[in-house]
Amino acid sequence: MSIITFCSGSFCNVGDVLNKLMAKTGYPVVDDRMIVDEASHTSGLSKKKIKGAFSAKTSLFNQFTHERERSIAYLRLALAGMLNTDRLIVSGASGLLIPNNINHVLRVCLISDMKSRIANAQKQEQLSEKEAVNLIRKHDENMAAWAESILKIKDPWASSSYDIMIPTDKMSAEESVKLISQHAESDVVRITDASKQALSDFQLAAKAGEVLANSGHNVSAGAKNGTIIITINKNVLMLARLKEELKQVVEKIPGVKGVETSVGENFYQTDIYRKYDFQMPSKILLVDDEREFVQTLSERLIMRDMGSVVAYDGESALSMVDEEEPEVMILDLKMPGIDGIEVLRKVKVNRPDIEVIILTGHGSEADRQTCMELGAFAYLHKPVDIDLLSATLKQANEKVQGQKMKKAAPTA
Repeated sequence: MSIITFCSGSFCNVGDVLNKLMAKTGYPVVDDRMIVDEASHTSGLSKKKIKGAFSAKTSLFNQFTHERERSIAYLRLALAGMLNTDRLIVSGASGLLIPNNINHVLRVCLISDMKSRIANAQKQEQLSEKEAVNLIRKHDENMAAWAESILKIKDPWASSSYDIMIPTDKMSAEESVKLISQHAESDVVRITDASKQALSDFQLAAKAGEVLANSGHNVSAGAKNGTIIITINKNVLMLARLKEELKQVVEKIPGVKGVETSVGENFYQTDIYRKYDFQMPSKILLVDDEREFVQTLSERLIMRDMGSVVAYDGESALSMVDEEEPEVMILDLKMPGIDGIEVLRKVKVNRPDIEVIILTGHGSEADRQTCMELGAFAYLHKPVDIDLLSATLKQANEKVQGQKMKKAAPTA
């Protein structure tokens, strides 16, 4: 018998088909929620961050933190660890992570036409037609982004990615289950020595990807007969040194028989390889209405391997706190609209884990006292020495990471 993967569009009646298939086969189901839970547990990243890997929207901080790529690495590792049986249903987008050379996997896509999906969305979610269309388009955009990340194709429902395409608006659940069951029992998808080796390689490559991500590297890892194949997709000035470092990281993994490195198709583009340094602040939000000053400051911090993004007013800053989850803020006091003290007050009420450094050219001693009482990490004046600011940022980041470690530590 084979592993069965279920990938579907939203509002395509997949639940009915899945429930009937479970009843017929007795196969347990692994879904995206379970895989996200395991990936979060293994990585220490929040479930929200892991789930973000499925979204078309990428965090502005991702260029510095590689959180999306790290999340995918942990999702791959979590799924790989669940494939130690050939009697399993994998339901959801995570199934696309399973390589095509694992031949005892039957890949099923359930999809229906837009008219049917809109009607289902209106009925199930009590939506207007316009609301239903927007919701379905958002789901499809997320799936398209996921397919492009994993399969390097823009159409998540491309027939070339699946063994069976089932139009759920035209085929009943009973008919669908009968068709899937027949194919699942076919000799074509029975487990073989070759597919066992392919699965073993997938599990080994997933472990290598996790180890590399934990080491701060943003590279692709595959495997063939126990040899890890690492692909470097961004330009690097000292390629030989990077290859040797990657080899040293991976060859320590049990079961690895060898390590090969190569450059990918994007290697010769202008983007430069940047190893992620977990000790450096990489989620800094700069808030200041002096655009030239704050843009220059951001560039100077990036040159010091500190990742930052910019907001030009208090309202935008508060929105970015909710959406982007910065860890450290550098905040001006005098801004149009919501001023810095009010931003600080709101941040410390709603996200007290964010450390806020006040950087102002106009503040008084009373302002300094107010800010420190509200929970600011430091109060600095413009113009600021960049070395002093860098040191203060590192201290704030150390406090943030220390608090994270305390929360993650098991309780007695």
